[in-house]
Amino acid sequence: MTGQGETLADLSSAIAACRICRDTPRGAPLPHEPRPVAWPTATARILVAGQAPGIRVHASGKPFTDPSGDRLRAWMGLDEEVFYDRARVAIVPMGFCFPGHDAKGGDLPPRRECRHAWHDRLMAAMPVIDLVLAIGATAQAYHLERLGLRAHLRPTLGETVRSWRTIFEASAAPRILVLPHPSWRNSGWLNRNPWFTAELLPVLREEIERLR
Repeated sequence: MTGQGETLADLSSAIAACRICRDTPRGAPLPHEPRPVAWPTATARILVAGQAPGIRVHASGKPFTDPSGDRLRAWMGLDEEVFYDRARVAIVPMGFCFPGHDAKGGDLPPRRECRHAWHDRLMAAMPVIDLVLAIGATAQAYHLERLGLRAHLRPTLGETVRSWRTIFEASAAPRILVLPHPSWRNSGWLNRNPWFTAELLPVLREEIERLR
């Protein structure tokens, strides 16, 4: 929870200067200089809760400036002007800094330090969020637990996303939609699961239109 007198502006400034994963990490330190990318806001009703910035976002300092962002905006039915309007859309990934690459060249999981240091405080400071887009397994685990819906978390991301309607209907203030990561590496999964486009995306766009 936020401390007494702690404002969202205070938190945002502290996050921008954060070096926990480099200077006092849980495990191996971040393999490069931190560049936190998180856009919390006190007025947005929509929260995009992703995984962690990729290498392109690390370079730009702006969330979702990559092909994943193009696909996510298409899913949401939003252009860049609205998506990047901080008054309307908050973007708070589970890890604020690019975590580095694994041995196969893929992105490592989000750093654990961000969740422990910042997320509960940020969520307490954003009380008007009406819709959470929980993108990826780490975001789903955190947000389902904090909203009292941990029982709906399934062993795999695919199973959790297939339970999207049950989760959506069980949630209230805020509602939650569980999504796969919009990475183009997930194109095969999307092709094998046409219900995602036919059933989930229309609900997502309807909710976005209601809240934008």
